[in-house]
Amino acid sequence: MSRIDNLIEELEQTAARLRAGELTSDEAAEAVERCAQLATELGSELDIHARAASAGEPPGQEKLL
Repeated sequence: MSRIDNLIEELEQTAARLRAGELTSDEAAEAVERCAQLATELGSELDIHARAASAGEPPGQEKLL
């Protein structure tokens, strides 16, 4: 399993715990902070992969969406 997959899985599990509504206020605050941290890490990983994927393109030549 890749790092991205691991981050997604942990983010989904943490979000599910929050949605369940069974956490104390302190636990919920920690879970929210963890979700934010995971989202940041996931964004960084996706950025790294996107840059690596576009590294083979000639300068000034972007792919059309």
